[in-house]
Amino acid sequence: MNNNHSATGIHAYRQGRSKLAAVLEKAADNAGISRAAMIRLLDSPAPSLLDKLFAAARRQRDRHFGNRVFLYGFLYISTHCRNRCSFCFYRKSNTRAIRYRQTPAEIAESARQLARSGVHLIDLTAGEDPCFSTDAANGFAPVIDAVRSIREETDLPVMASVGVVPDTVLEKLAAAGADWYACYQETYNRQLFDQLRVGQSFEARCRSKMAAKARGMLVEEGLLCGVGETSRDLVKSFDAMSRLGADQVRAMTFVPQAGTPMKDQPAPSHLREIIAIALMRIAFPGLLIPASLDVGGLDGLRMRLEAGANVVTSLIPPGRGLAGVAQSELDIEDGRRSVEGIAPILHTCRLQPATVDQYRHWVAERKRSACFHDCRLARAC
Repeated sequence: MNNNHSATGIHAYRQGRSKLAAVLEKAADNAGISRAAMIRLLDSPAPSLLDKLFAAARRQRDRHFGNRVFLYGFLYISTHCRNRCSFCFYRKSNTRAIRYRQTPAEIAESARQLARSGVHLIDLTAGEDPCFSTDAANGFAPVIDAVRSIREETDLPVMASVGVVPDTVLEKLAAAGADWYACYQETYNRQLFDQLRVGQSFEARCRSKMAAKARGMLVEEGLLCGVGETSRDLVKSFDAMSRLGADQVRAMTFVPQAGTPMKDQPAPSHLREIIAIALMRIAFPGLLIPASLDVGGLDGLRMRLEAGANVVTSLIPPGRGLAGVAQSELDIEDGRRSVEGIAPILHTCRLQPATVDQYRHWVAERKRSACFHDCRLARAC
């Protein structure tokens, strides 16, 4: 009796894997994958299935973007923050965090250096610095001025990653030249959100992204992997990304940080993030999906690209005293997080950098399609 049950179980398991393999072969040609299949791949990542998953993701990327990848320069202008996120090195109370504020002249020079290196976008990032995250009429002036300065100095697209800001500030950021607004939810599990983003509003963070889209900005959404989320939580977050109409979606592995409440939590495997990247590529074949150098550095870049990522983010110029987010010093001062530093990895993956004009074209087309969609939605309502 027991042997029969065992044989039946093995047969059912093999049948399930065979069906999932067929689903992935179909996904390589026709984007899309069921929630159940996503959860199965996240929960039981068999190597043979993962090979098919990553191959399907790369095929979808090649179909929509060819062998071109986009490169983002990272410019962290302030590491001061009023928030108490339990996972973040720069949380308000962490005395171990590296703190600085870049001056306007330093911001301009860092942006010029990044532009000279060949990046396609400047990711202007800051914590919710109390010096400008205020209700004062000109409270956010330093950030708005920085966006305007970067556009004037480099003529590159700019992403504003500055936390939750008032709608009036979003309008000013867009007017100053910001094409993108990034504001990561990290998770769409409300209870987990409260544990990660202590004392912050889940709804306010969602609304800020919708408000940015209403003002013609493209939006990046991001998830954190390895913080206690279930596979169902991740898939639920994919659904939320779709409802938001996000233009760039990312997953990043949690890195335990000294001086934070989560400092003793075991470092999770990067595999969950890699699977999430591949699933997002199949679910959102035409979107931008980053491979961040901020988690695994140069050594982790290849696996993210082979999972279907088509943007390399967190390129940081050495010698500027700038920090990263998840790992504040990883590969920066030795020049590995540079356009030149990643070139051999791109070559190995049979990829090459796009041109700035190609990136500008993608941004312009995405904005046009978003505007067309919004107009149709308005007429339908």
